[in-house]
Amino acid sequence: MVRVTAEQFEQIVWDAVDALPAFVLERLNNLEFEVRYQPTREELSRHTVSEFGDLFGLYHGIPLTERTTHYELVTPDLITIYQRAHELHCQSLQHLRAQVAHTVRHEVAHHFGISDERLDELGAY
Repeated sequence: MVRVTAEQFEQIVWDAVDALPAFVLERLNNLEFEVRYQPTREELSRHTVSEFGDLFGLYHGIPLTERTTHYELVTPDLITIYQRAHELHCQSLQHLRAQVAHTVRHEVAHHFGISDERLDELGAY
């Protein structure tokens, strides 16, 4: 287990977002990121948790592939990255950075309409 401050973790998340390829960043649309320590009980009950028993991240919104011409004046989609799960899973700061980067890419893939099943087929796990 590795521990970092909330500020350090948030910076790790933003570093992972900034490291996304330019062609991905250019296509993010109406999307915000937030960092929280852990999910609520409601979030945990509505989603399948990882093999480690906790959520690393969560995408809330309408994927780009499902948006129609009637998509306007909509609140931004939201990607939440959870600090606690990452800290519990990771054994070093390097491992934490890599896991956060993986989680950010995974949740951004959902923004692009890629399902967990498809990510699994692509070997993204």
